[in-house]
Amino acid sequence: MPIIEIIGWAGSALLVFSLLQARVLRLRALNSIACVVLVFYNAVIQVWPMAAMNFALVIINTYFIVKLLRERHDDTVYAGIEVDEGDDYLARFVDTHSAEIRHFFPEFFAQVTDASGAITVRDDRYAYLIVSGDETAGAVVVSDAGDGVAQVELDYVTPKYRDFTPGEFVYRKSGLFRDRGFRTVLTPAGMVAPYYERLGFVRQDPHWRLDLD
Repeated sequence: MPIIEIIGWAGSALLVFSLLQARVLRLRALNSIACVVLVFYNAVIQVWPMAAMNFALVIINTYFIVKLLRERHDDTVYAGIEVDEGDDYLARFVDTHSAEIRHFFPEFFAQVTDASGAITVRDDRYAYLIVSGDETAGAVVVSDAGDGVAQVELDYVTPKYRDFTPGEFVYRKSGLFRDRGFRTVLTPAGMVAPYYERLGFVRQDPHWRLDLD
């Protein structure tokens, strides 16, 4: 098979693979690379309509990538909405993402939910939905561990928003914890693939710790 055909097939395969991505920034980036490859391929074989279409897609993807990167550290993109632990929408959100929550927070359902899977209601526990526009980006559940310490029970972000910084908003900019009088945040023990170090947390086995002051 001629090398140019291999390039064409590779570009097409990458284009299809890009559409399988749930993470928007990754989708745009991979799609752009695939389109660049296909621009080259179609130009070599002189299929100019396809070359022009893929070039236009590169421009469109570049625009949205720049826009998304600019919004990564924009604290106006997100909002934290406090809800009751028994809130039906929160229960639905947790149930919808239960497989991933069980993976990343293996102790959550055993420690925080009842036999039906609903979050148990306690006076010392607070739940927040993290929203971006009219979409739910994630959910945070914390409990009061005393002495100004917020113990995070759940800190889940949907795949679409994992290339961005809802965590930076929650822990650094939102005021959700300071408004409750918390001075320190502790993450769950045993969390899989923690990302807290880049937010300023320090390791305190088996947790990560952030001093808000």
